[in-house]
Amino acid sequence: MIPDEKSTAVSNGIREAFGTSVVEDIRPMPARLGSDLIFRIVVNGSPFQLTIMTRRDEINDPQRTFGAMRAMGEAGLSPAMRHVNTEDGIAINDFVETSPFPVSVALPRIPEMLRKLHALPRFSKTFNYVTAHNGFIWRFRGANLLRRTEVEEVFARYEQLCAVYPRLDADMVSCHGDLKPENILFDGRRLWLVGWKAAMVNDRYFDLTVAANFLVAGETDRMAYLEDYFGRPADEYQSARFFLMSQVVHMLSATVYLLLGSAGTPIDGSTPIPGFRDFHQRVWAGEVDLGDNAMKTLYGRVHWNQLLQNLRAPGFDEALQIVSSRAADPTGIQRLLPSAP
Repeated sequence: MIPDEKSTAVSNGIREAFGTSVVEDIRPMPARLGSDLIFRIVVNGSPFQLTIMTRRDEINDPQRTFGAMRAMGEAGLSPAMRHVNTEDGIAINDFVETSPFPVSVALPRIPEMLRKLHALPRFSKTFNYVTAHNGFIWRFRGANLLRRTEVEEVFARYEQLCAVYPRLDADMVSCHGDLKPENILFDGRRLWLVGWKAAMVNDRYFDLTVAANFLVAGETDRMAYLEDYFGRPADEYQSARFFLMSQVVHMLSATVYLLLGSAGTPIDGSTPIPGFRDFHQRVWAGEVDLGDNAMKTLYGRVHWNQLLQNLRAPGFDEALQIVSSRAADPTGIQRLLPSAP
């Protein structure tokens, strides 16, 4: 069950953390996207989570990932760490026995937790939008997966967004970066964040919009969500930034999932697309397996369809105007998002 090349390091870690190498029970956790192996182990009668990283690259970086896990554990936002071995890519932390987490309960709790996270010292690395755009967004533009006229319409509008969305130092904070439901745990009393592989310094609105995809069902929810985060009603500028970053997240999610799910095969645009809210409610409820390529493609289309609707709506131009007018010299703003190559 544990790879042979990791068994000695795992045994040593368990002994170091608990004073024994006896594991009373071990079982793999449900498969997640990514290459990590995750187990629930029982030692000295208590459950813990064992994470084994099987590869190393820009995303799979044990030094950065485990560093974030430790820091968040010390801050009380993530389960406490019991052992870390960055050389072998092994971590052991407390296991959270989860309880149902209705959206009605999550809606006020998650923005409050994000406010605490974003106030902590900055992580060591900043999210690289150039790499993300080159690897997915700009690559998708030439992949011929959807109708060319539709793709060009979306990209023309998206480039307008890239030209005005600012990079403000005050908004560059420690972000989780991957706030999908499986990374948000509720034990019936406390909320915990896990899955820190994408933890980097990023624009605060990135975390806010990713989580909002699962929680915010309309204008009333949106207003309450942002007020819970900022501690006061969001002003016009904050609402516009939130709206524009939502389109960035839609674009990134759509291109990532469509490229991964389609494997380069053109997508049949005539098949029905579920509603954005309904589909995300199913994801939140654990009813959707995004490990399946067909479901990845469908999820990408859900984001793409929502993006297309939003870019065609009058609110998009209004948000562009509000954000661009805040800059004293719009031609000299530092942009968060890269221009098209």
